[in-house]
Amino acid sequence: MNIISNAERQIILDTETTGMNQGAGAVYLGHRIIEIGCVEVVNRRLTGRTFHQYINPGQAIDEEAIAVHGITNDRVAGEPRFHEIVGGFLDFIRGAELVAHNASFDMSFINHEFSMLVPQGPKVEDICTVLDSLAIAKFLHPGQKNNLDALCKRYGIDNTRRTYHGALLDAEILADVYLVMTGGQTKFNLHADEGSQEQGGIIRLDSNRPSLKVVRATADELGNHEKRLDLVGKSGKCLWRG
Repeated sequence: MNIISNAERQIILDTETTGMNQGAGAVYLGHRIIEIGCVEVVNRRLTGRTFHQYINPGQAIDEEAIAVHGITNDRVAGEPRFHEIVGGFLDFIRGAELVAHNASFDMSFINHEFSMLVPQGPKVEDICTVLDSLAIAKFLHPGQKNNLDALCKRYGIDNTRRTYHGALLDAEILADVYLVMTGGQTKFNLHADEGSQEQGGIIRLDSNRPSLKVVRATADELGNHEKRLDLVGKSGKCLWRG
């Protein structure tokens, strides 16, 4: 499995819904999206651009779901409906690769919302490519817990702000997890002075630094090396001599 994406622009996405615990099948029980959170990553660097929106689902939120994400019916009562925010959402994600944890859950809900606007209309997969970070985590850590909290602990990522699940916060945390998990850096200091050498914890060497000193072997050292290879050759083929 190739865990490093070639996409230049990625959108790390999370959603919260009116109900849960039925996986992607929850959408078939009539549940709706109540929050979308997205963060932008370009060339494996966080840009600071986000999309965040609470949504009025037009129906009651399950108490079980409220206990997880803390979003109440009163909280979203005055928020726009999905059809009112879909344009801005599409503008933000269009052409990018979407990264979500257990992506089938989020994509099924988004596609359901699309279908309620335009029956037999386009799906997320027609607009973006989709990458499931949970599948990557399972590949790297088979047989282990691979939820977001477990991955934060495994990779030393601070998630102490996560008292409740929240779409934007979880997307920000997932961005950190995904970039570390796939071998990249998680932070880009947007406030660093121009010309700063520190980007996301990477300390880059000054291109004008003095050249490294090259220490070459002396004639005696080379002679001793050849004698050693002669001894190796007596016991069989010497790989260092081809």
